[in-house]
Amino acid sequence: MKKFLLILGILLLGNLSFAQNTVLRGGVEFDWVNMSQIQRDDAIENYKNILFGEKENQNYKRKDFRAKYDAYLKDENFRLNYVLLKNNVKETQDAEFCAFYHKNLLYMYAIQYKKNPRQVFYYSGLGTLRYVDEISDNYPGFPYASRQYRANGKLAGAIYFESKDLQYVFKPNGDFKGVWYRDKMFDEKAKLILTRTNW
Repeated sequence: MKKFLLILGILLLGNLSFAQNTVLRGGVEFDWVNMSQIQRDDAIENYKNILFGEKENQNYKRKDFRAKYDAYLKDENFRLNYVLLKNNVKETQDAEFCAFYHKNLLYMYAIQYKKNPRQVFYYSGLGTLRYVDEISDNYPGFPYASRQYRANGKLAGAIYFESKDLQYVFKPNGDFKGVWYRDKMFDEKAKLILTRTNW
């Protein structure tokens, strides 16, 4: 019996040593389609509370918003940036760009400056500010949150980024818009409502 306990002890210590050196890897699992409606509703409520909390009004006063972003109301380099975007330049030493086209016409573009990556500025094709994304402190680590404001300071929407693959999107009034999983967006009933090509 003593030999058995000794061998068992050695095996347990060996397993503990193995467990300490074992690296566990995880990932985000998406099961929206197979969840019950109660589970989906609970998840939506949880992310809504994270994004909106008890704050009733998340809008800026117009003058406060414009004062905060005074230096960004007009893209002074819009002519140069337009040329860069039309030539598919996505990054420079100072910034990253994203272009939005309609029928081959650049109607909006976004700039994320490397010196302040927690804000993204969206401009019309003529360089007038349209939107600003304000991203939470833990960016670029996941999870993080982002709120998008119109140029008048009104909240346009909010997103909770669980991972690169998984984002929960809410309207400005806190209503759930959908959950992106990779290139597909699903509504609260798990119905596919949108697809995207830029994921």
